[in-house]
Amino acid sequence: VQLQASGGGLVQAGGSLRLSCAASGMILRMINMGWYRQAPGKQRDFVASINTGGATNYADSVKGRFTISRDNAKNTIYLQMNVLQPEDTAVYYCNTIYNKRSWGQGTLVTVSS
Repeated sequence: VQLQASGGGLVQAGGSLRLSCAASGMILRMINMGWYRQAPGKQRDFVASINTGGATNYADSVKGRFTISRDNAKNTIYLQMNVLQPEDTAVYYCNTIYNKRSWGQGTLVTVSS
C-alpha cells in the first residue's frame, strides 16, 4: 500500500494549487480519505476529508477555500486550494481517516506574501 501526494509548489498569496493523491494497493472510493498538513515546527493537522459516500468535511481554517474530491476511475484524491495564504504553507499529506498508512514524504506548499 502506498500513497503519493504531489502537486505542491511555490505560489503567491491569493493563488491556487491542486494537490493529487495517488494510491497503489488500495481502492480509494472504498476508504474514508483525508488531507493533512504540517507546518514548520507544528504538529500535523487535519485539513479535509471525503468519505466513501462522497461527503466532505473541512477544517475551519480552509472552509470555503479548499475543496476535496475523488476521481474513482483514476483512484486519486484531489485537494483544490484557492485563495492561498502564507499560513497555508506546510507539507501536505494524504492518508486514510482510520487505520493510518505510512505518511510518505508529502508535498510542500509554500505561499509567499
